[in-house]
Amino acid sequence: MSISVRDTFSRFISGLDLADLVVNADLLQLSCDAIEDLHAETSPHQQLSSTLSLRHKLVQQSNCTIIAFATSPLCTKDHILQGGDLVSSSTLKEQKFPLFDFLRSKGNPSFSILGVAVNLFKAYFQELSQLKDQIHDSTTEELLVNSRLIVSGHSLGGTIASLFTLWLLDNIKKTTRRNQLPFCITFGSPLIGDQGLQRAISEHSQWNSCFLHVAAFKDLSPGIFITSQPNPQYMPFGTYFFCSELGCNCVEDPEVVSWLLKSTITPVSAEEMGIDDYSGIVKHLKSRLIMKDNSQLGQPVTPSLRPEMILQLKAIGFEITAQQQNNIINDLISEWERHENRKAQQMKAIDPNEKLNIVKIRMANLEWYKKDCKAKGVGYYDSYKNLYFTRDGEVTKHKKVLFDYWKNSVEDFERKPQKEGAFMPETWLFAGTNYRRMVEPLDIAQYYKQTGKRDYLTYGRSRHYILLEQWQKEQTEKLAGPPNDKKKQSVAGILTEDSCFWMKVEEALISCKLLRDETSSTSEKQSAREFLNIFEQYVMDQINNYAVSPEIFLEKSSFTKWWKDFQEIIETSHNSPLTDFMKNRRYRQYERGQF
Repeated sequence: MSISVRDTFSRFISGLDLADLVVNADLLQLSCDAIEDLHAETSPHQQLSSTLSLRHKLVQQSNCTIIAFATSPLCTKDHILQGGDLVSSSTLKEQKFPLFDFLRSKGNPSFSILGVAVNLFKAYFQELSQLKDQIHDSTTEELLVNSRLIVSGHSLGGTIASLFTLWLLDNIKKTTRRNQLPFCITFGSPLIGDQGLQRAISEHSQWNSCFLHVAAFKDLSPGIFITSQPNPQYMPFGTYFFCSELGCNCVEDPEVVSWLLKSTITPVSAEEMGIDDYSGIVKHLKSRLIMKDNSQLGQPVTPSLRPEMILQLKAIGFEITAQQQNNIINDLISEWERHENRKAQQMKAIDPNEKLNIVKIRMANLEWYKKDCKAKGVGYYDSYKNLYFTRDGEVTKHKKVLFDYWKNSVEDFERKPQKEGAFMPETWLFAGTNYRRMVEPLDIAQYYKQTGKRDYLTYGRSRHYILLEQWQKEQTEKLAGPPNDKKKQSVAGILTEDSCFWMKVEEALISCKLLRDETSSTSEKQSAREFLNIFEQYVMDQINNYAVSPEIFLEKSSFTKWWKDFQEIIETSHNSPLTDFMKNRRYRQYERGQF
């Protein structure tokens, strides 16, 4: 599959999707709250002091543990600029503080760190060591917290949060899963190192994704060393969450981050924004989500990325009109466009497994959507079908990108010469199966929303779904057997294994309607009864195999609606395993894996 403008655009807009995911999570607000509480506890004496001091707070939340860092007095641009010299790794070694020497390697023998940050870290090293011992077991190399650890800070507090996170990452067992690693969230933090530091962090495959830097439009601090120096040596790392009250966007490419940091700040617009300012923006975005031109989503991509780039710049606060696109903005967009096109060419040489990672953010959005719907008492299939919530309409764009990606991938794999019975590598097939089980129900919902539609398998199902299902069955045929305890215990969070389950539910609903309709012919009623008998046994087989998500039993579920319709039709003497299961509410035991 060649890399086209479509592929470039799909990768390019993933930053907006990641921003959606970040906004919908509570971690930003919880982090802001912890830092604000820390500031509120500062004594008047500390605020009036001329010497910077560092304080921290450990906060236990229901879904995470937060460490917040803050400085007293409140950090200003003078504090940052006065300590803005870079301190090299060799100098740190000479000063007998080689704490971050683990970042050096043969390929990357040196790096430099922001002087004011490393000096503050050294001054409070004893307190930081005690904090580390409180949350980390040096013997087992594991974190001593029962939930995800969030390390957060504002301004210079953010630089300490970043350094503390790096220290933890080096001391944690190398086999630790990504979702168990500490996650650093900074607000208005200045850059803390040079290209050597950025390269060192990027060399560790999981570390770069452990940092989210929130940078408000017009905040002076995040880009202060890029805008105040003629030849800046500072380089960003991690993901940057650019935001304003108009919207937000996530950017991971360090070159693009540097351009944006330089372009969002001018001597006239520069402001020093406190954690309360960031908290206000986060709350505003939480209520408003992100401003997008949804009419363009899912449409054919134009040959130029410029319109999409302008939309993104507007989302994070740039004021751009048709009459006023000044030279700075035009230069930024032109360079950005050239950069994205270069990256598109580089994608041709990327390993297929890395290409697969590109679409993970789309699946993450749908997984979040599924959990959010369930929390509201409705399954994601029925929520999307009936558009119960505002976010339901946004799911279409994720569905379309995933559909196009997997359709093209399946066609490519089918064209290539393959060993018998091995059309797709196991890693890809696993991801394709998850995609099919998550996305095909949404296509089924869209199909049956149209009045009079029937027989999705014949008239609505895409061939790539058929092939993905066929290849998956061939791969797992030898593993067939009764459900084990692990499968039973995890049933609460599974996707329904048969991606066409909801098609059968819709056909069962139609069959019930035909039986109640006096105008239905004898043959139609006979055919409907036969289908319902088969469907009843099919559902019970799926339940016995722990192959359906417990979401199907929710009150607003189409399956529950079918069951109520079916009860009105069947004779009172009718008895079957499914009737017994439903009437005795054994789905409650099923969800606990105890049926």
